[in-house]
Amino acid sequence: MKFVDEAIIDVVAGSGGNGCMSFRREKFIPFGGPNGGDGGRGGSVFAVGDRNLNTLIDFRYARRHEARSGENGRGSDQYGAAADDIVLRMPMGTIIKDFETDEVIAELLVPDEKVQIVKGGDGGFGNLHFKTSTNRAPRQKTPGWPGEQKKLRLELRVLADVGLLGMPNAGKSTLIAAISNARPKIADYPFTTLHPNLGVVRVAAEQSFVVADIPGLIEGASEGAGLGHQFLRHLQRTHLLLHIVDFAPFDDAVDPVAQAKAIVGELKKYDAALHDKPRWLVLNKLDMVPTEDRDKRVKDFVKRFKWKGPVFEISALTREGCEPLIRAVYQHVAKLKNVVPADPDPRFAAADTGAAP
Repeated sequence: MKFVDEAIIDVVAGSGGNGCMSFRREKFIPFGGPNGGDGGRGGSVFAVGDRNLNTLIDFRYARRHEARSGENGRGSDQYGAAADDIVLRMPMGTIIKDFETDEVIAELLVPDEKVQIVKGGDGGFGNLHFKTSTNRAPRQKTPGWPGEQKKLRLELRVLADVGLLGMPNAGKSTLIAAISNARPKIADYPFTTLHPNLGVVRVAAEQSFVVADIPGLIEGASEGAGLGHQFLRHLQRTHLLLHIVDFAPFDDAVDPVAQAKAIVGELKKYDAALHDKPRWLVLNKLDMVPTEDRDKRVKDFVKRFKWKGPVFEISALTREGCEPLIRAVYQHVAKLKNVVPADPDPRFAAADTGAAP
């Protein structure tokens, strides 16, 4: 399925039915009085968050959603029937904005919560509605009210606890495949990942968190270069960012410190709040570094990068160092969610969040 995280749609609520002007006409009843009924209410359009959906692809091809109008009132005291409402099911995390004003109408964060987007028009009054003791034969009636209509921009921001950040080919997809049930495409060329991937990491029977892998960033991403800039919004709802660094690039001329600094710079240019989120440093591909040189190279990287936060040394390919990382991440996420982890493993203490360099 193609991943779509933005769509523009038109929603139109139904108009209310017109009121009816009618009088009772029966044999031997010369003054039957008014019996024109009111019009029915027009259908409204609602949005509902569905946890089983993960893309806005349905709204890329169905762009107009129009509810029916209410029925007109009739004689013999018959009121018009109200029209059925339309319910649009959208992925959790969808932000609904007015296309013209960019005003946020709703955010779908609670499963199955129904939010009204546009309201159907009320039905008009029939002449039965205007009957009084002094006006026994009213000839007034009112038309139905028109329904609301809006042009909307739908923007999906995935709901994940942890986001993976890094250059192309840093090993983000390999890591999410190693620690979760996600199976993203993995290849030895840059820009393999073309859309965000979500994976659930199981720490224990009732302990888990959701991790998001977005396409790799390059220098100039905040201005639109590369692919990752299109999906940086998906990191804005995460509790923690894992900065994945390729610690053993194939090209010796490539400096991992320079690449790491470039990512941090693009993050700050894109969104200062995203830059200030808790961020941990994960040095990947340690299996390609000789064991006797690891400590020295890690210390040199941390010193040159001027990093003061948590540092994890892993190999996503061999899963070396992944278990302590998973435990530490879960402890951190559970603490932010005010969840007390059941039987925490004392070997893995919760890591403190580090300030951005």
